[in-house]
Amino acid sequence: MKKQSDIILETQDLCKYYGAGDNLVKAVDHIDLQIRQGEFVSIVGKSGSGKSTLLHMLGALDNPTSGKVFLDGENIASLKTDNLSKIRRRKIGFIFQAYNLIPSLNVWENIVLPLGLDGKPLDEAFIEDIVETLGLTEKKRSLPNTLSGGQQQRCAIARAIAAKPSIILADEPTGNLDTKTGDEVMALLKASAKKYGQTLVVITHNEEIAQMADRTIMLADGQILSDGKSSPTSNEAEEVDDHAEI
Repeated sequence: MKKQSDIILETQDLCKYYGAGDNLVKAVDHIDLQIRQGEFVSIVGKSGSGKSTLLHMLGALDNPTSGKVFLDGENIASLKTDNLSKIRRRKIGFIFQAYNLIPSLNVWENIVLPLGLDGKPLDEAFIEDIVETLGLTEKKRSLPNTLSGGQQQRCAIARAIAAKPSIILADEPTGNLDTKTGDEVMALLKASAKKYGQTLVVITHNEEIAQMADRTIMLADGQILSDGKSSPTSNEAEEVDDHAEI
């Protein structure tokens, strides 16, 4: 059994509400969650279930209405903007559906850009290893507009890993890719996170991707519907069909 010290991300009674009165929206509603170091967790649920809002609060991109978010034992929900920015740069790698690459920079420059912005020394051997692992060696000097969608997402993954963050948060990372390319990218992302000892949290509508995870969390109406292994029992599967579109 894992020790409490292995918990890298935790929420306690986490809430995020918008509006008031009849217009009140409970995007995240009293969520208690623990994620262990090195774990691969998928978060699924239909549109409006609160999964992106939850991911944004786990990644210090948004502040909760109430409750706590602990990263490495520190309550980041109580930190000021400057401190949150440092945590995002140093401890968390983000991957989004949109690749967010700089068009005028080549693959290598896009990957190392966040390191330069944070004043970190460049570990070239480490970056080269990431580039090779993700199959981008021959594309290092290529501009984003010359790459396929899968290659651009691999570049985004490399950029997220390059700063050696403890956690990788990915929001629909294969949303703009065809099924075959998406499966390949996810396999590489999973292998890379394991190789570099990083915790991986992925939002997805893709059931096959969810089943790649160590554990799947299903959300509905801002609350956790189920939290367990990626292969639900028949009873759980029936309940999921009633509440969520994966």
